[in-house]
Amino acid sequence: MDLSSGTQEFDYLFKLLMIGDSGVGKSSLLLSFTTDAFEDLSPTIGVDFKVKYVTMGSKKLKLAIWDTAGQERFRTLTSSYYRGAQGIIMVYDVTRRDTFTNLSDIWSKEIDLYSTNQDCIKMLVGNKVDKEGDRVVTKKEGIDFARQYGCLFTECSAKTRVNVQQCFEELVLKILDTPSLIADGSKGVRNNIFKDRPPQSDASTSSCC
Repeated sequence: MDLSSGTQEFDYLFKLLMIGDSGVGKSSLLLSFTTDAFEDLSPTIGVDFKVKYVTMGSKKLKLAIWDTAGQERFRTLTSSYYRGAQGIIMVYDVTRRDTFTNLSDIWSKEIDLYSTNQDCIKMLVGNKVDKEGDRVVTKKEGIDFARQYGCLFTECSAKTRVNVQQCFEELVLKILDTPSLIADGSKGVRNNIFKDRPPQSDASTSSCC
């Protein structure tokens, strides 16, 4: 997958949404993917938004990636961001059990409630595997959860960049393999994906989790 930035032509526009508890590293994963850098960022206020152009095979893609706040006080703001998403990335911290249990207690229920696309591809991501000595959630638990909820699954580290690009690449490949999502990306979403775009502010440009 070739990555590039800047305005350019594209064949498909896909909307990806990142969800999960505060502090699991969503924004750090996004930053690692879009800029090849790592920062230990402060919590996201509301929602952050980044665009990444990628080429997969002969297809030129524009990825609009929405990074939502994990704190409960912002959760009512995020429901509209599920609209039209072709991919949803659920992130948990392998060193914090509560961030894993909240996937079934909170986040999977939000997807059922707010997602408008029944064919939306879900990706489960266990982050912070660089802290293997502090791990409390096993890889098998992640695999079992993903199997139960019909998700793709990977473990990665935003800090060391292990599996970060593969996470997004696998998700996008699955979207490209789903005809209804291809149709969305080639027409309707082009016109309305930015309709609910959050206002740009200093708070939304340097944020995390």
